[in-house]
This record gives sequence, C-alpha cells and structure tokens, in this order.
Amino acid sequence: MADSEETARTAPPPASLPGGSASPEDAYLERRALRRGSAGPLLLTGLGVAYVVSGDFSGWNNGLAHGGFGGLAVAAVLMGLMYTCLVFALAELSSILPTAGGGYGFARRALGTWGGFLTGTAILIEYVLAPAAIAIFLGDYVEALGLFGLHSGWPVYLACFVIFIGIHLWGVGEALRFSLVVTAIAVAAIVVFALAAFTDFHVDTLNDIPVHGGALGANSWLPFGVLGIWAAFPFGMWFFLGVEGVPLAAEETRDPARVLPKAMAAAMGILLLLALVTFTAATGARGSAAIQSVGDPLVHALQPHGEPTVVSRIVNYAGLAGLVASFFSLIFAGSRQLFALSRAGYLPRFLSLTSRRKAPYLGLLIPGALGFALAAATGDGARMLNVAVFGATISYALMSLSHIVLRRREPGLHRPYRTPGGMLTSSVAFVLACSALVATFLVDKEAAFIALGVYGVALAYFACYSRHHLVAAAPEEEFAALAAAEAELERD
Repeated sequence: MADSEETARTAPPPASLPGGSASPEDAYLERRALRRGSAGPLLLTGLGVAYVVSGDFSGWNNGLAHGGFGGLAVAAVLMGLMYTCLVFALAELSSILPTAGGGYGFARRALGTWGGFLTGTAILIEYVLAPAAIAIFLGDYVEALGLFGLHSGWPVYLACFVIFIGIHLWGVGEALRFSLVVTAIAVAAIVVFALAAFTDFHVDTLNDIPVHGGALGANSWLPFGVLGIWAAFPFGMWFFLGVEGVPLAAEETRDPARVLPKAMAAAMGILLLLALVTFTAATGARGSAAIQSVGDPLVHALQPHGEPTVVSRIVNYAGLAGLVASFFSLIFAGSRQLFALSRAGYLPRFLSLTSRRKAPYLGLLIPGALGFALAAATGDGARMLNVAVFGATISYALMSLSHIVLRRREPGLHRPYRTPGGMLTSSVAFVLACSALVATFLVDKEAAFIALGVYGVALAYFACYSRHHLVAAAPEEEFAALAAAEAELERD
C-alpha cells in the first residue's frame, strides 16, 4: 500500500481535459507555481543557519537576567535538545510531503483541517512578527554604528523591507545565494569573536550575578533558583529559533526527499556549535552580570574597559550582517507559509499568486507591509519577538504531535527518511515545546495574550468562512484526502 500511495501522491495531474483545454485545477495551480530545483544542499544549509544566526549576536543574553549562567545554560541545553529532536522529526515529515506548506501540510494529514490551520497560523505568527522585530534591531545597529548618519526609525525599517523584499521578488535562487553570502560573513565573525574572547576567558566571571536568596534552590550558578531555568527557556530558544523553517523551501529544492534531511541536520549541527561557542566565550570574557541586559553582548564582551577595539568593531559590523541574514531568510519563510495556506484556501486565495519569476509577490508584499507597520508603530522589537516565540512554541508542539500521530496511525507510509529514535524523539520535542510554551507566560504575559488574540481572530475567520472554501487540488489537501480515501477503503 505504501508504494501505491507514493505513486499516487507524486504522479502529475493530467495536462488537459478532453479536447485540449486545461482543467480548472491545472489553471489554478499554474498561476501559483514556484520555481522548481532552485535550491541545493549548500543553499538549504545556509538558509537554516541564516534563520537563526542573528540570535547569536543579541537577545539570548537577556536570559542571564532570568536564570543566571547556570539557568540559561541548562535552558539552552534543553532547548537545543528540543530543536534537535524536532529537526529529526521534521526531516522525516518533509521527506514524506515535500511541499511549501511545511508544518501545515504535516499537521493537515495527521490532525485534520483544524490541526493544519492551527499549525500554519502559529508558524505564520512567528515568521511575520520576527522580521518586524529584527528590522527594529537593524535600526538600532545602524544608529549605534553611525552609518550614513541615520537614526533608528521608520525610514531605516522601510529601506530594509523594500531592499530585501525586492531581492526576493527577483528570484528564489538569487535570494538564497545572497542569504548564504551574508550568513557566511556572520558566522566568520563569530569565529573571530570566539578566538579573541577565549584569550581573556575567566571561569570566576561566569557566575557573578548576585544570588536572590528567596528563590528555591538559589546559589551562585542558579541565582534565581530552579524556576530561573524555566524562565530562561525562551532565551535559550534564540540560539535556534527559525531552523524549523527549512522544509518551507521544499517545492524549490532539487530532490527534496533526499536533500532536506541532510541540510536540516547540517544546519542544526552548525547552530549547536555556534551556541556553545558564543555563550561560553561571551560570559567568560566579560562576566554574566556585565552582558545580561545589553543589546550587543558580543561587542561588550570584547570591550572590558568600554573602549572599542579592532576586533570589537569587526564583530559589531558583522552583527549587522547577522541581523540582515535572519531578516532576509525569515521573510522567505513567511512568504512560503502564507503562499501554501492561501493556495489551499485557508487564507484568501489571491495571496498565493506568483509572478513570471515564480515568486509569490503578494505573499511577500503584504506581510512585509504589515511587518513595517508594526515596526514603525511600536518600535518594540523585544515584545514582537516574544509574540513570535509564543507562536513558534505552539507550532513545535503541533508538528511533534503530527509525527507521533502519523507513526501510530500510518506505520506503512512510505518514508524515504526515518527519524532516529522514532516516536521517542518526537515525544521529547513535544514535552519540551509544551514546557517552553508555558515559560513564555513567565517572561512576557502581554506578548502571550497578544498572540492568543491574533490566534482568536484567525480561528474565527477559519471557522466562519475559509474551512468551507478549501482547495482540494492543493498538494497538502490532496495528500490528506488520499489518506482519508485509503482509510475508507480499509473500512469497507
């Protein structure tokens, strides 16, 4: 049955109706086609690192103010474990269904239309809000570096969205190559930073945050007690947030069933190494207390007396490259998730139209306009990033659950790649994702409730309208319908 299902799923639709005219389904999908075969293993690995690399330059250090060195260290290890398990589970799922829907498509088959929409919306919240937050951080970097005499504000945010969305409209191959170059610059700067910081490494500065005596289990390594570990979960995620977006490039990948798992594993390995090096080098060179609340912890770690050095300037400029890499790649991910949801009818269908260069232009322009408006109106990058983290944790739980459900319900499903550890691996990801979801309320209750409010509006739209107007010809919907048909045949 598995082989017949795979053949049915991958077989192309008929080119035309009798008489030579194209079917309505073919015409619909033709206007919503991405450029096939544009991405290989190197570009996809670079994409996975690009999603995340800005988190190595800033953001993670705020976890020191919630958990201290020990609390953030344990949180980072647990979140690294969660992402590793999640990536292995998604590698299997993406080899089964290599489409632009990513997590939505996996959940659609495992959890039904409601599960698919809940997962896709959570992913969309992450990938629309995160670029808006990073645009603000980019503005702060531009102002701090004194580039062109600009100040952080809406003109800088607008320039970011216009320039980088323009590159995406040019074509996916060009966009991913640009992302790879910028990401390589950022990673090289982290290596330079580590070589310089480790020459001034002091173990006694790691746990120099004062102990809060009233906290349960508080000590010099856990100054905020055991609860500080949990509160640091969202900041431990910043070392890895976004890597799960690699499957969204599936329809633009050469041989996705083979390439995606390898690229995701390679990207995750690089990110684990970067997290270890960045965290230990920065805290050991300057001390946890000194960098716990600064916007540029790597630069501060290289300036013990506050005076810029040649290396600190290099890292400072490269921090801008890291932000650009993440901003640029997150725009890509958001556009592909919106494209897939729109193509299947969960969101207005016109959002999935593609240009002559096979770019989902409205899927790029409309989220970009929304992100710019949020950045210009609020200027609160940290709050928007916390909202994005909340959406991300919901999607992680649902995608891990999808892997578990498909393993139990459809053990014979053709799987070109199989997750090491099977359901145990995805169960670990599920438990840790649920824990991280609850932890977001410990850090920023308002951000969590904002995300829930957005969710509520989206669910009302789905319940009242879009679930009655889904497009059966969309790849993710066909895949789910095939499972339902086979289940009905087995019952008969």
